[in-house]
Amino acid sequence: MRMINTLLITLFLLSAEQLSAKQVNMHSASEYDVLTEQNAIALALANNPNLAQIKARYEAMKSISSQVGTLPDPILTLGAMNFPTDSFDRSQEGMTQLQIGVSQAFPFPGKLSLKEDIAEFEAKAAYYDVAEMRLLLTKNVSNKWWQLFYLDRAIETVDKNQALLKQFIEVAKTKYTTGKGLQQDVLLSQLELSKLINHKIQIVALKATQIIQLNILMDITPRSPITLANKLSFNQPHLLAEEQLYQLAIRSRPLLQKHKQLISAANSRLDLAERDYYPDFNIGVTYGDRIGQNSQPMGGDRADLFSIKLGIKIPLFASTKQSYRVKQRISEQFKSKYAYLDESNQVKADIARYITDYRRSEQQRSLFETGILPQARQTVQSMLVGYQVSEVDFLNLVGSQVTLFNYELQFWQSVSQSNQALASIQASIGKEYIYE
Repeated sequence: MRMINTLLITLFLLSAEQLSAKQVNMHSASEYDVLTEQNAIALALANNPNLAQIKARYEAMKSISSQVGTLPDPILTLGAMNFPTDSFDRSQEGMTQLQIGVSQAFPFPGKLSLKEDIAEFEAKAAYYDVAEMRLLLTKNVSNKWWQLFYLDRAIETVDKNQALLKQFIEVAKTKYTTGKGLQQDVLLSQLELSKLINHKIQIVALKATQIIQLNILMDITPRSPITLANKLSFNQPHLLAEEQLYQLAIRSRPLLQKHKQLISAANSRLDLAERDYYPDFNIGVTYGDRIGQNSQPMGGDRADLFSIKLGIKIPLFASTKQSYRVKQRISEQFKSKYAYLDESNQVKADIARYITDYRRSEQQRSLFETGILPQARQTVQSMLVGYQVSEVDFLNLVGSQVTLFNYELQFWQSVSQSNQALASIQASIGKEYIYE
């Protein structure tokens, strides 16, 4: 059964790696005309060195169980016994002999299998570390991708508002030259345009930083250019009920499965510590080669000698050694159980927090899309018409445009935050399909 479990885990990892390689097809981000979120995730899963080193650790730990579950190596002994120091003649004394022997240690029954169980539980825990790292990496890449998406939209929004402000400047100049406007209107519009230019400089710099961070996650050149899609569907399906998501996390989250394996390892360590009250054994056999003649009246060639011995390790200091080891393992067992409970509570707290963030962002996105933005755009157009006929103050016109600009940024921010929260929910649960 242990071999089957290990084989299944290995096949699962290999299939996941092959799927990532198939998705990526050995591309780098610069080779994509448009880098989608899924392509970025596939690149990271295939190339990220941190994930690779955790996989290598798991592969190393898979090899431990066979080692610790095998008997200690036998010991071969060679010896020369009872040689007379006056002549070193083998035939002079009857007990002079050349010996060859072998001894084998045998732990008390059950100890080796418990050590093998412990190593396998820890290897499975290391496997879940790999799965957890895949989730974390997917979440981080998704978050970076959506942050970049927001910054792209922010740059577009700045450019659009710059064009609108330039239109305001032309209207203000026309009214000023015809004596119907004020010079301060022209200056005010130019100041707002300068503010937008400064805002764009900051966004472009922030975008460059985000590109570097995303490229590092995908293990490609930090400043490799990235082009994202600019038209996406933002209608998100309904999430499962919160309690259902909790139950999914308990069953699917690799972090929690890892702690279950560590609890099993702690249980086996306690069993092993209790077995240490029982002795280990050592069995040895020796063959002694002799030459020469037996003395009279027996006479004849001296016979070779064969010996066998049994060694028993006595737990003489059990009260200060084995008993304290048992106490240690009991405490470690409680530690593992409490760690699992703590992580379970933290996972539930994370899910609840991300669900709150997701619902808030979705509500804001819907409100901006269907209500605030259309009203703000109509307000700007109405005020522009009113200003052209001197019915609206220029300060109010600029104020309405700044308000529209801020609302547009908040809309795209809510889109980005909604998708980041969704990625965080999926990572917290350990499953991609979390919808009704």
